[in-house]
Amino acid sequence: MNFDKSLIAGSTTLMVLHMLGTQDMYGYQMVKELEKRSENTFTLKEGTLYPILHSLEKNGLVFSYMSDGESGRKRKYYQITKSGRKQLTDKKEEWLIFSKTVNKVIGGSSYAL
Repeated sequence: MNFDKSLIAGSTTLMVLHMLGTQDMYGYQMVKELEKRSENTFTLKEGTLYPILHSLEKNGLVFSYMSDGESGRKRKYYQITKSGRKQLTDKKEEWLIFSKTVNKVIGGSSYAL
């Protein structure tokens, strides 16, 4: 299914923070992990992902560092910060309330908080 880009744009930062909340990752790894977790529903292009990561880094929610990847190649990894974890918790709660409320309006399932 093709989703309206505005629906995806509103949740991309949350998904990126959530993935980084599970482990440090480099860009291509995030793209592949998002595809895997969403069963190929969501695909991020570099032109979408890197501006998000740069914005998160600028706002102190993630930081980056260089390290050797599994192949021995240097990669730029991103790690969530304490402020990023707080933001992730807040955004998850916001998303749960928002999605529950939308479901109430359109008559879909609602999920307990």
